[in-house]
Amino acid sequence: MRLSSKALPLAAALATILTSAATPALAAAPAASAPRVSTAFTLPGGKVYPEGIAEDARTGTVYVGSYADGSVYRARPGQGAAEVFLPAGTDGRHTANGLSVDAHGRLWVTDSTKGVAVYDTHSGARLAHFDTPGDAPSFVNDLALTPDGTAYLTDSLRAVVYRVTPARLAAGSGPLEPAYDLSGRVAPGPPGSVTLNGIVADPAGRFLLTVDMTAGDLHRIDLRTGALSRVTLSGGDLKHGDGLQLSPGGVLRVAHNATDTLTRWQLTPDGTRARLTRTLTDPDLQIPTTLTHTPGRTLVVRSQFDKGGPMTPSTGTPTTFTVASVRGL
Repeated sequence: MRLSSKALPLAAALATILTSAATPALAAAPAASAPRVSTAFTLPGGKVYPEGIAEDARTGTVYVGSYADGSVYRARPGQGAAEVFLPAGTDGRHTANGLSVDAHGRLWVTDSTKGVAVYDTHSGARLAHFDTPGDAPSFVNDLALTPDGTAYLTDSLRAVVYRVTPARLAAGSGPLEPAYDLSGRVAPGPPGSVTLNGIVADPAGRFLLTVDMTAGDLHRIDLRTGALSRVTLSGGDLKHGDGLQLSPGGVLRVAHNATDTLTRWQLTPDGTRARLTRTLTDPDLQIPTTLTHTPGRTLVVRSQFDKGGPMTPSTGTPTTFTVASVRGL
């Protein structure tokens, strides 16, 4: 895969985290029936190494991003194979990790080496772009959208959350605005440690939740007061936590990449506590990086990062790249 010099510190950190021999403290919660893993659709190409996923709630179309070269794929409802929507290198994009489709049908795509760009899902035209400020090492990872249309993005090396308001989006371009600095709150680690990763927004727009994948903590950001706090977890932790998905009713789903694990948590209404309710560990998840959920089905990205991707040492060559469908999680 091709990484810019700005992304190299993260590649080293990923190798350390993903190959850790430590077993995460994930308690197996009782379940009425075991979730079932199957293939939803395939992705074209021999070295895709997908990471991000988003579903357009209006059409059911699913978008998937390649960490290897920045391609974005599109799978329409009922299709067994995705097609290229945005080719590799479009607008100088090197990676495509965090994806989201907003209420107006615009596709947001983060490039870990640059920032975020916004695209028209009909034409593929770029509508706006916002770049990482400063020259310090950074890795723009994931994003979440609040009901008022504001986008919040995590930086895994700086431990900050950026913000793009609707007014900034209308302006079309500019630097990303740091909104919340969690660098003094995340657990200390070695230089270049990956901290903040996945991020989700409360459907009512009251708070954000973001995971520290190294420490296994879940951080809460109060959008009204700006207060920062840790969510109290019971039954397990969020080590190796990558992508997050939050459903109405406070059901939080998490992809734990290095351990081939998915977990489901029940949040309290105020988002200050979370209880583990279900765990699925299955090698058929192939290093899951993120997920999206609709009633009855969870789509999970099978990154295969351990097959010649950013996870080292490599344990072989990748099979066909796919997105999994998991029922019952």
